[in-house]
Amino acid sequence: MSRMLRASAIMAAGTMVSRVTGFARTMVLAYAIGTKALGDSYNAAYAIPYSILDLLLLGVLSSVVVPMIVRAQQHDHDGGRAYEQRLLTISAVALIVVAVLAVFAAPLLIDLYTDWTPGSNKYEVAVMLARFILPQLAFFGVGAVAGAILNTRDRYGAPMWAPVVNNLVVIAVFVAYAVFSGAGDDIGAVSTGDLALLGLGTTAGIVAQAAILIVALRRVGFSFVPRFDLRNARLGEMGRAGVWTIGYVIVTQLGFMLTTNLASAAGDAVEGHGISPYTLAFQLFQLPYGVIGVSVITAMLPRMSRAVGEGRLNDVRTEFGSSVRLICSLMVPVSLLLMVLGPAITVPIYGHGANSVADAVYIGNVLQVYGLALVPFAVFQLLLRVFYSFGDTRTPVFVGAGTTAVNAVLMVLFNAMLPPRYAVMGLALAYAVAYALGAMLAWWLASRRVEGLGGWTIGMALTRMYLAALPTAVLALAAVWVVTEVVNGLGFVNSLIVLATGGGLGLLLYLGVAHRMRIPEVNSIVGMVAGRVGR
Repeated sequence: MSRMLRASAIMAAGTMVSRVTGFARTMVLAYAIGTKALGDSYNAAYAIPYSILDLLLLGVLSSVVVPMIVRAQQHDHDGGRAYEQRLLTISAVALIVVAVLAVFAAPLLIDLYTDWTPGSNKYEVAVMLARFILPQLAFFGVGAVAGAILNTRDRYGAPMWAPVVNNLVVIAVFVAYAVFSGAGDDIGAVSTGDLALLGLGTTAGIVAQAAILIVALRRVGFSFVPRFDLRNARLGEMGRAGVWTIGYVIVTQLGFMLTTNLASAAGDAVEGHGISPYTLAFQLFQLPYGVIGVSVITAMLPRMSRAVGEGRLNDVRTEFGSSVRLICSLMVPVSLLLMVLGPAITVPIYGHGANSVADAVYIGNVLQVYGLALVPFAVFQLLLRVFYSFGDTRTPVFVGAGTTAVNAVLMVLFNAMLPPRYAVMGLALAYAVAYALGAMLAWWLASRRVEGLGGWTIGMALTRMYLAALPTAVLALAAVWVVTEVVNGLGFVNSLIVLATGGGLGLLLYLGVAHRMRIPEVNSIVGMVAGRVGR
């Protein structure tokens, strides 16, 4: 537990700064271009390279590449050095080709991911932005492989801190747009130069991020030598293992395409209620998982892979149980706070410039619904890593396919039932229900694989965490009621008061109650923080 806490703390610190600068980035984005037509076009173009990377690389990294690098380090005579060089070479060449093809296919990609009519302002602006943003594919992919190599060497700092540089570059770009462009959020007034600034500036952030990771690789003694001897690249083994992961990513991306199409249609029906509110709320929803969950998972997967390779199933169960309890000890109160404080969170972040307070409140309403999904989503992701540690990439495809199918059915159902102004909230609700059901299925299958996951122990621990978090939820509700009913409204200052009372004091209250209830994971966190403060 202490080793996991130390590794997770290093990553969480970098991720926290990354997410804070990410907050600043989205604040400046909403201030500069808003969440209406221009904001929707930018967010649609921005989402596409990440979708392609998910399809080609990022899913395979966690499920296939990291375990294969670990095995190469354990069994190759050079400690896996040549294999890592081949992997980086192949990734760079392949992603450069993909980036070039994607730029030419930008109109088709925008047509796939939105409900917009070719020739409309939203469509044409999104296509032009996509052509400026899609070249980042090559740099992001190379940086992701470099980060995976660093993680297998237990070097977690650079992969978690490099996105900070990316965010700072993009913040500067949007500030420059807000200062020097007179178009603001008017999609009909933006020039080609304005779009080039937004698109190429976004790509420049990814270039800087990749450069940081390459420098970090050199500092740990990794000397890159291009290697094109594909016979020794184990592509066949990677392909056999990765084909199922790619299948899983394809399924999830089909679900994402449906989401963006429904959201873009809702934005056409009600301005400011489309892709941008969905994207910005989803980014905030992912913040707790990104800070806490990703940090724990990144440290957990290599150790679980080693334990599986050495036949230590008991250590796999122990690692998983510790990870679930550690993540949920903070996810549980945060999920309740998101459900209560959604608008109070989004108004100070997004209620400025081109974005009105009403627009920001709607983003907060979507975030409230996403709060339901936080714990199921985190547990679902942890369960997938159990299968990946066994080299099993097939089972997650079926679990993911089932989850995505349920999500798709619910999205279409809620979209038909709800008025357009609530359509994006319906997308968030479908997501929450689908991942709750998906986590149940994944748990049953993973428990069979490792001969039990300690469900009773974990269930009791989660029950105690929710009980400890109830006073926090009550305090947050009281703060919201006082401000909305007595002070009359969630403006900037009032939202900060609600956050300080319901969020800040609420979390301290949770830590105090959980400490008195002797929840071990919270006690470990409190002890670690107290020790650092004492020093």
